[in-house]
Amino acid sequence: MSEGVEWAAHCVVLLDSLPAGATLPASRLAEYHNVPAPYLAKALQALAGAGIVRSLPGRGGGYRLSRPAAQISLLDVVLAVEGDDPAFRCTEIRKQGPTRVPGRTYPPMCGIAAAMHRAETAWRAELSATTIAELRAGMLRSAPPRALQKSHEWVEQTMTRRPPDR
Repeated sequence: MSEGVEWAAHCVVLLDSLPAGATLPASRLAEYHNVPAPYLAKALQALAGAGIVRSLPGRGGGYRLSRPAAQISLLDVVLAVEGDDPAFRCTEIRKQGPTRVPGRTYPPMCGIAAAMHRAETAWRAELSATTIAELRAGMLRSAPPRALQKSHEWVEQTMTRRPPDR
Protein backbone atom coordinates (compact mmCIF):
# COMPACT_ATOMS: atom_id res chain seq x y z
CA MET A 1 0.00 0.00 0.00
CA SER A 2 1.20 3.49 -0.74
CA GLU A 3 1.82 6.13 1.89
CA GLY A 4 -1.06 8.00 0.26
CA VAL A 5 -3.43 5.68 2.11
CA GLU A 6 -1.96 6.70 5.45
CA TRP A 7 -2.08 10.37 4.50
CA ALA A 8 -5.65 10.13 3.24
CA ALA A 9 -6.84 8.30 6.36
CA HIS A 10 -5.26 10.90 8.66
CA CYS A 11 -6.77 13.73 6.61
CA VAL A 12 -10.24 12.19 6.79
CA VAL A 13 -9.92 11.83 10.57
CA LEU A 14 -8.79 15.46 10.85
CA LEU A 15 -11.65 16.66 8.63
CA ASP A 16 -14.03 14.85 10.99
CA SER A 17 -12.85 17.16 13.79
CA LEU A 18 -13.71 20.39 11.95
CA PRO A 19 -16.68 22.51 12.99
CA ALA A 20 -19.83 21.95 10.88
CA GLY A 21 -19.48 23.51 7.44
CA ALA A 22 -15.77 24.28 7.83
CA THR A 23 -13.18 23.26 5.25
CA LEU A 24 -9.42 22.97 5.02
CA PRO A 25 -7.50 23.45 1.77
CA ALA A 26 -5.12 20.75 0.60
CA SER A 27 -2.13 22.99 1.37
CA ARG A 28 -3.16 23.32 5.03
CA LEU A 29 -3.82 19.57 5.33
CA ALA A 30 -0.34 18.97 3.91
CA GLU A 31 1.11 21.49 6.37
CA TYR A 32 -0.67 19.85 9.31
CA HIS A 33 0.71 16.42 8.43
CA ASN A 34 4.07 17.68 7.11
CA VAL A 35 3.68 15.83 3.80
CA PRO A 36 4.27 17.04 0.22
CA ALA A 37 1.24 19.02 -0.94
CA PRO A 38 1.26 17.81 -4.58
CA TYR A 39 1.18 14.15 -3.52
CA LEU A 40 -1.45 14.74 -0.87
CA ALA A 41 -3.56 16.59 -3.44
CA LYS A 42 -3.70 13.40 -5.51
CA ALA A 43 -4.97 11.41 -2.54
CA LEU A 44 -7.55 14.10 -1.75
CA GLN A 45 -8.73 14.08 -5.37
CA ALA A 46 -9.15 10.32 -5.15
CA LEU A 47 -11.17 10.74 -1.93
CA ALA A 48 -13.34 13.35 -3.63
CA GLY A 49 -13.84 11.10 -6.64
CA ALA A 50 -15.01 8.33 -4.30
CA GLY A 51 -17.46 10.66 -2.56
CA ILE A 52 -15.65 10.57 0.79
CA VAL A 53 -14.74 14.25 0.84
CA ARG A 54 -16.17 17.23 -0.93
CA SER A 55 -14.05 19.97 -2.44
CA LEU A 56 -15.41 23.49 -2.25
CA PRO A 57 -13.82 26.04 -4.58
CA GLY A 58 -12.95 29.65 -3.91
CA ARG A 59 -11.15 31.73 -1.36
CA GLY A 60 -12.84 30.05 1.60
CA GLY A 61 -12.83 26.65 -0.06
CA GLY A 62 -11.14 23.44 0.78
CA TYR A 63 -12.10 19.93 1.77
CA ARG A 64 -14.67 18.57 4.18
CA LEU A 65 -16.32 15.21 4.66
CA SER A 66 -19.16 14.53 2.27
CA ARG A 67 -21.03 12.29 4.70
CA PRO A 68 -20.88 11.49 8.42
CA ALA A 69 -17.68 9.81 9.59
CA ALA A 70 -19.69 6.88 10.96
CA GLN A 71 -20.68 6.13 7.36
CA ILE A 72 -17.10 6.11 6.02
CA SER A 73 -15.05 2.97 6.51
CA LEU A 74 -11.31 2.65 6.45
CA LEU A 75 -11.81 0.30 3.49
CA ASP A 76 -13.56 3.14 1.65
CA VAL A 77 -10.42 5.24 2.07
CA VAL A 78 -8.08 2.44 1.00
CA LEU A 79 -10.12 1.63 -2.10
CA ALA A 80 -10.38 5.31 -3.04
CA VAL A 81 -6.61 5.75 -2.99
CA GLU A 82 -5.39 2.31 -4.09
CA GLY A 83 -8.24 1.00 -6.20
CA ASP A 84 -10.04 -2.32 -5.90
CA ASP A 85 -7.35 -4.62 -7.28
CA PRO A 86 -6.53 -7.56 -5.03
CA ALA A 87 -3.30 -7.31 -3.06
CA PHE A 88 -2.14 -10.75 -4.25
CA ARG A 89 -2.00 -11.58 -7.92
CA CYS A 90 -1.32 -15.24 -8.63
CA THR A 91 0.82 -15.72 -11.74
CA GLU A 92 0.58 -19.53 -11.62
CA ILE A 93 4.32 -20.13 -11.33
CA ARG A 94 3.48 -23.65 -10.14
CA LYS A 95 2.75 -24.41 -13.81
CA GLN A 96 6.18 -23.15 -14.95
CA GLY A 97 9.72 -24.45 -14.92
CA PRO A 98 11.28 -27.86 -15.39
CA THR A 99 8.76 -29.78 -13.22
CA ARG A 100 5.62 -28.55 -14.95
CA VAL A 101 2.97 -30.94 -16.17
CA PRO A 102 -0.11 -30.22 -18.30
CA GLY A 103 -2.18 -27.34 -16.82
CA ARG A 104 -5.39 -29.38 -16.64
CA THR A 105 -3.80 -31.70 -14.05
CA TYR A 106 -3.46 -28.93 -11.45
CA PRO A 107 -6.25 -27.99 -9.04
CA PRO A 108 -7.95 -24.71 -10.02
CA MET A 109 -6.25 -22.79 -7.19
CA CYS A 110 -3.09 -23.60 -5.28
CA GLY A 111 -2.92 -23.48 -1.50
CA ILE A 112 -0.83 -20.31 -1.55
CA ALA A 113 -3.37 -18.39 -3.63
CA ALA A 114 -6.24 -19.74 -1.51
CA ALA A 115 -4.53 -18.62 1.72
CA MET A 116 -3.81 -15.18 0.26
CA HIS A 117 -7.42 -14.76 -0.84
CA ARG A 118 -8.69 -15.78 2.63
CA ALA A 119 -6.32 -13.28 4.24
CA GLU A 120 -7.44 -10.50 1.92
CA THR A 121 -11.09 -11.27 2.63
CA ALA A 122 -10.43 -11.02 6.38
CA TRP A 123 -8.36 -7.83 5.93
CA ARG A 124 -11.10 -6.17 3.87
CA ALA A 125 -13.77 -7.22 6.37
CA GLU A 126 -11.80 -5.64 9.24
CA LEU A 127 -11.21 -2.40 7.33
CA SER A 128 -14.86 -2.32 6.30
CA ALA A 129 -15.96 -2.69 9.91
CA THR A 130 -13.72 0.19 11.07
CA THR A 131 -15.26 3.64 10.63
CA ILE A 132 -13.56 7.01 10.56
CA ALA A 133 -15.67 7.98 13.60
CA GLU A 134 -14.22 5.01 15.52
CA LEU A 135 -10.69 5.94 14.46
CA ARG A 136 -11.20 9.51 15.65
CA ALA A 137 -12.63 8.33 18.97
CA GLY A 138 -9.63 6.03 19.44
CA MET A 139 -7.25 8.83 18.58
CA LEU A 140 -8.93 11.11 21.14
CA ARG A 141 -8.52 8.39 23.79
CA SER A 142 -4.91 7.52 23.01
CA ALA A 143 -3.16 10.67 21.76
CA PRO A 144 -1.02 12.59 24.22
CA PRO A 145 -3.11 15.39 25.79
CA ARG A 146 -0.61 18.04 24.69
CA ALA A 147 -0.81 16.83 21.07
CA LEU A 148 -4.62 17.06 21.20
CA GLN A 149 -4.40 20.57 22.63
CA LYS A 150 -1.94 21.67 19.95
CA SER A 151 -4.13 20.15 17.24
CA HIS A 152 -7.19 21.96 18.54
CA GLU A 153 -5.26 25.24 18.68
CA TRP A 154 -3.93 24.75 15.14
CA VAL A 155 -7.44 24.11 13.77
CA GLU A 156 -8.81 27.12 15.66
CA GLN A 157 -6.05 29.42 14.35
CA THR A 158 -6.47 28.09 10.82
CA MET A 159 -10.21 28.68 10.92
CA THR A 160 -9.87 32.25 12.19
CA ARG A 161 -7.38 33.14 9.40
CA ARG A 162 -9.76 32.07 6.66
CA PRO A 163 -12.88 33.75 5.34
CA PRO A 164 -16.08 32.06 6.52
CA ASP A 165 -17.63 29.38 4.30
CA ARG A 166 -20.80 30.28 2.52
